[in-house]
Amino acid sequence: MVSMVADEKPQLLSKKAACNSHGQDSSYFLGWEEYEKNPYDPVANPGGIIQMGLAENQLSFDLLETWLEANPDALGLRRGGASVFRELALFQDYHGMPDFKNALARFMSEQRGFRVAFDPSNIVLTAGATSANEALVFCLADHGDAFLIPTPYYPGFDRDLKWRTGAEIVPVHCTSANGFRVTRDALDDAYRRAQKRRLRVKGVLITNPSNPLGTTSPRADLELLVDFVAAKGIHLVSDEIYSGTAFAEPGFVSVLEVVAARGGAAADGLSERVHVVYSLSKDLGLPGFRVGAIYSSNAAVVSAATKMSSFGLVSSQTQHLLASLLGDKDFTRRYIAENTRRIKERRDQLAEGLRAIGIEVLEGNAGLFCWVRMGSLMRSQSFEGEMELWKKVVFEVGLNISPGSSCHCREPGWFRVCFANMSAKTLDVALQRLAAFAEASGKGAPARRGLAGGPARTMSCPVARFSWANRLTPGSTDRKAER
Repeated sequence: MVSMVADEKPQLLSKKAACNSHGQDSSYFLGWEEYEKNPYDPVANPGGIIQMGLAENQLSFDLLETWLEANPDALGLRRGGASVFRELALFQDYHGMPDFKNALARFMSEQRGFRVAFDPSNIVLTAGATSANEALVFCLADHGDAFLIPTPYYPGFDRDLKWRTGAEIVPVHCTSANGFRVTRDALDDAYRRAQKRRLRVKGVLITNPSNPLGTTSPRADLELLVDFVAAKGIHLVSDEIYSGTAFAEPGFVSVLEVVAARGGAAADGLSERVHVVYSLSKDLGLPGFRVGAIYSSNAAVVSAATKMSSFGLVSSQTQHLLASLLGDKDFTRRYIAENTRRIKERRDQLAEGLRAIGIEVLEGNAGLFCWVRMGSLMRSQSFEGEMELWKKVVFEVGLNISPGSSCHCREPGWFRVCFANMSAKTLDVALQRLAAFAEASGKGAPARRGLAGGPARTMSCPVARFSWANRLTPGSTDRKAER
């Protein structure tokens, strides 16, 4: 006779599906959820939350739209006036369409001032940088292996690099004392901590330009990193998805430039252990197109990653369109120049407005965000004080920003604030809300003076209290990823 426990239920889902290791409960994603419940609209919902936690580039859509209007074949699935619908509708080899890979390789080189040449055969296409980073981790590490990542780092890495791969992240702790630049001591400390945990370190991963700092990595720092991975015999992954956003000196330097200039790189196999991740989500502002890429000189990595890419291919229609767009050399030249000019202009608007309020802004020269210190608005200089302020900014002021703790920053009071996903007028509203909050707290410059010393501006809605702030209950739905 079989005995059964009445309350016992079969496990219908896998452990992976049932576990809570996705990272979606981070304040980074929770802020997104609150925005989605009550998004700001200047007419329909002027009291809503303004999304300043989304690193999205909407500054140059008009340039892309103008090109599309002048080149109807690209969207019309035509080539030389003849339809290519049937060709594109059929299954495409997961190595990617040659025309697109050639155009992408040239565009990546152009973004780097043609100081680096990219071999299209070393490019693996993926469905965005998220897929590219995960595929690389699958190629380079086994379950339980570790990567060192300088802090602060993009919060999504806790999901992208760990959730399905089983890899671990060991933070390389950087501080504001030197502008959060990586040091050899910090690298050595992280490596020792990994060894103490009996983790096998497989590589170092960086974002250059940095997300969330909004700074490019100086050549000296890249040389330090290359020396470190060469000495340890490990990999270096450089996520360069913001390479086309650098707008001021010192300009962007790719890690591939440093490797190429390093003597003996071929002999010690270093070139085969340095890999670059890229996408068109930031430079072209096309995250919805889901176009990412891995670039590696390691034939085994390219082969394995290409096989893995079959789980997240770039559609043939998208490749056709972008092959035409990126193949227009005159357009890409003009776009790069104008896009970076607009990024600088919008960043200056945010930075100047924050400084007028009395908020410290880290000097930056790239990215779609500012890294700012708001400790002056915190009741206590602690991570508890940081979260208390973050909740007030989201729930009372109506701005979704990302707290530094979600980026694993060890110093409380830092926040990432995005600026390129909204109009200049909306950014002005956001600054005025924050200025009014700071003044009401008795810790900021008077909001009535104006944000840049000019005439006072009138807020579109009161800041003091929003009724929706009292109704917030964290949900369990997945949050969208910004990559």
